[in-house]
Amino acid sequence: MNVDKQEALFPATIMPDPDWWQALWPDPLRVVQDLGVTTGMSVLDLCCGDGYFTAALAKQVENGEVFGLDLDEQMLAAAESACAGLRNCSFLQGDAMDLHQLLPKPVDYCLMANTFHGVPEQTALAREIARVLKPGGLFAVVNWHARPREETPVLGQARGPRTELRMTPEQVRTVVEPAGFRQVDVITLPPYHYGSLFRLRG
Repeated sequence: MNVDKQEALFPATIMPDPDWWQALWPDPLRVVQDLGVTTGMSVLDLCCGDGYFTAALAKQVENGEVFGLDLDEQMLAAAESACAGLRNCSFLQGDAMDLHQLLPKPVDYCLMANTFHGVPEQTALAREIARVLKPGGLFAVVNWHARPREETPVLGQARGPRTELRMTPEQVRTVVEPAGFRQVDVITLPPYHYGSLFRLRG
């Protein structure tokens, strides 16, 4: 998928330059630990991009299993490279709205990092995620804080989605809970992010 088409479909979700991503997230393993991912889980890294968090998830779950899904072939190729040598990863290409047709089995946990703000139909996507979670499964949305973009610099430049696209944890809760979830925590992820953690009801 070319950059213009991706921007049209999912505003401000294009994968950033690796240098500033590393500066922003120097310890991705700690991030997934803080988000409650544990050994033995099966995890979906939804819109996994270049696999930056996919590799950390695979290391954290150890004997568990990780699926990385993305729409972009080039990003999936980069993710496979990032996870080289990790035998508990597999990758799927497709539209997140077709999750139940793409995933081979239900998972314990779904992580969506830095892309939920750009989804046009957020509650509909949350419903699709609910379809692929095990009973009581977890869904984590990692977002930039709703601050002006100029207040979130990385390596000397303003970074992240446009200010008007940023969501507060309450705004995320408002669109996710109608899909059958209950918010159980909001985790601070310095310097500029938070993780809204939801559990599937029932």
